[in-house]
Amino acid sequence: MKIGCPKEIKPQEFRVGMTPNAAQEAINHGHEVIIETMAGAGSGFDDAAYVAAGATILQTAPEIFAAADMIVKVKEPQAGERKMLREGQILFTYLHLAPDPDQTNDLLASGCTAIAYETVTDRNGGLPLLAPMSEVAGKLAPQVGSWTLQKANGGRGVLMGGVPGVGPAKVVVIGGGVVGTHAARVAAGMGADVTVLDRSLPRMRYLDDAFGGVFRTGFASAGYTAELVEQADMVVGAVLVPGAAAPKLLSRAQLSDMKPGAVLVDVAIDQGGCFETSHATTHQDPIYEVDGIMHYCVANMPGAVARTATIALGNATMPFLLALADKGWKQACRDDEHLLNGLNVHAGQLTYYAVGKALGIDVVSPQLMIKS
Repeated sequence: MKIGCPKEIKPQEFRVGMTPNAAQEAINHGHEVIIETMAGAGSGFDDAAYVAAGATILQTAPEIFAAADMIVKVKEPQAGERKMLREGQILFTYLHLAPDPDQTNDLLASGCTAIAYETVTDRNGGLPLLAPMSEVAGKLAPQVGSWTLQKANGGRGVLMGGVPGVGPAKVVVIGGGVVGTHAARVAAGMGADVTVLDRSLPRMRYLDDAFGGVFRTGFASAGYTAELVEQADMVVGAVLVPGAAAPKLLSRAQLSDMKPGAVLVDVAIDQGGCFETSHATTHQDPIYEVDGIMHYCVANMPGAVARTATIALGNATMPFLLALADKGWKQACRDDEHLLNGLNVHAGQLTYYAVGKALGIDVVSPQLMIKS
């Protein structure tokens, strides 16, 4: 199979879909790898590293899309890239289709087979291709939130850890999954007073057992959430419904009850955001203010630490990438039900229920797709 990796074109996206190590593994399996020139530069991988791995460097994205049987990326294809997809071509990347009808319709029109990193599962019910970036984003959230809290950036001017005689920042993390756990650990490590809210009692028991004394947990009822948010200097939105649009956890009306200059960090923004007032921003212009409350809603947070994020993502995607290349997508999905869960689009049909529900589009069972 000919595997193509174009350069990411989303603003301030410095990650790359394939590392030189991943390229070498694919080539060792008998496949051809083509890389757009400078695709890895933002992550510290120059063209020479890919050539040394056995890959071929092409000069433009259209050349990559025209030649490749499978396109491997990081972020969802942008409008110009979607026009270059074709029937029968495999697209393997993050998609986040539920809040993005334009992308969904373009992928359906292209006839391609689109497999989304964020809906591939594992035997434990986890999301193994989302988890590495969730870990990165979770660890970044208190870091970028503390920067936003600085007065020069519009925040309250509160130091995360406080100083003797002055209390620390109060941080509320909504969602106790991978993002929330890492955000809470880092925020607590910075000296903040941290509470994690979740609706799963088993998850809260786990967090209490594993991190008791480092941060607190609380049940995410509407009333208790509102109470803590009013007291918070920073709120991290870390709720995920796999493949679906994120639920709206805070309304605009609730902002008036918050402290002026408090910060919302919406890590769920790729799935539409979990605050009513959230809209996607970029690393170049990451924050904005609504009713006196600062919002940090960068849609590709891990891109800020591109080298770490690229290597972590490449380690996770490599086994699935090789399976798709070695067997073809149908056989690979027949052999691995967890990879089949990643199938979102095939031959003009939507195959992921949560996306169809969010966008009002009929869905065809992915099991039918691999039988045809």
